[in-house]
Amino acid sequence: MGALQYLTFTCPDICFAVNRVFQFMHAPTDSYWAAVKRILRYLKGTTSYGFHITRGSSFAIHGFTDVDWVGSIDDRKSTGDYLVFFG
Repeated sequence: MGALQYLTFTCPDICFAVNRVFQFMHAPTDSYWAAVKRILRYLKGTTSYGFHITRGSSFAIHGFTDVDWVGSIDDRKSTGDYLVFFG
């Protein structure tokens, strides 16, 4: 499961799903494992997607953000994420 958490750095599109799975890690059920398998199948099909982090020659700062206001039908909370790259 730690590998999924690491992958959220290069695949921010799975952040929310991995977060939800981690909330139930202490008492996993069949639906928990089904969600983990679904995330892994998604990653297998999208290996060419994501951010490819390479060394740059400049020291520029780039920031990216995304937010979904009250988009979760489970708890009606807003979700958001951001990335900041230096160099």
